[in-house]
Amino acid sequence: MKKSEERYITDEKGRKKAIILPIKEYEELLEDLHDLAVIAERREESTLSFEELKEKLKKDGFL
Repeated sequence: MKKSEERYITDEKGRKKAIILPIKEYEELLEDLHDLAVIAERREESTLSFEELKEKLKKDGFL
């Protein structure tokens, strides 16, 4: 894992109150959060086996 470049904003007592991240790292975190939300939304959906998926992709012309 790469070392993060975050910096903190602290209050007068030195307690961390906010963080400053590079834009790229922030966008990556947002993308991860979105991916997790999609997974949570779809957790009740039925699944396909690998073989079923391959057949469906072949039928749809993707393989």
